[in-house]
Amino acid sequence: MRPLLSMAAVLLLAACSSGDTGQTTRPSSPTPSACQNRDRTHLMSMTSPPAQTIDRGKSYTATLRTARGDFKITLDPNAAPVTVNNFVFLAQQRFYDCLTFHRRVEGFVLQGGDPSGDGTGGPAYKLPNEANPAPWKTGSVGMASSPAGINGSQFFVLLGDAPHLAGGAYNHFGVVSQGMEVAQQIQIGDQILGIDITVQ
Repeated sequence: MRPLLSMAAVLLLAACSSGDTGQTTRPSSPTPSACQNRDRTHLMSMTSPPAQTIDRGKSYTATLRTARGDFKITLDPNAAPVTVNNFVFLAQQRFYDCLTFHRRVEGFVLQGGDPSGDGTGGPAYKLPNEANPAPWKTGSVGMASSPAGINGSQFFVLLGDAPHLAGGAYNHFGVVSQGMEVAQQIQIGDQILGIDITVQ
């Protein structure tokens, strides 16, 4: 993540991309019970965010599967359309399968989505700033930035309220709507088995 103006935030955050009836949109192979690592070469070489394909008039939910259980993220395509489109695209391409959560700060943040596994990696593009008034509270989901300033795939889930994140430095694009107790249990090194997208 990029440094914040607040020294407290710096200390905490350092190192630190349908249907009408509610179907689950998946690629041809469903999420396995044990993840299968994918070739991400073509996705990692992308230099701009994927083309916009989401419908802002529909609702999008991401079910994130882990060995500790599942949790659901209600995405906000109206507040952050490019960010949600990017997260949906990567999930449907199985980019996140087998990636780990590489960072956890108790009571603050859980972070994952980096193919490098250390907070330095991701596709070679930067999402536009989509600052919005959504409060940064327990369960909020935002895009993280690597030290190089790219924010194509790494995301974080807040494990506690963090009003100091307000100000537009990070794109807030969803909130955990079910299974927050699962997210609270996830530890560094735990894998993302897969992410399924439901469209209503």
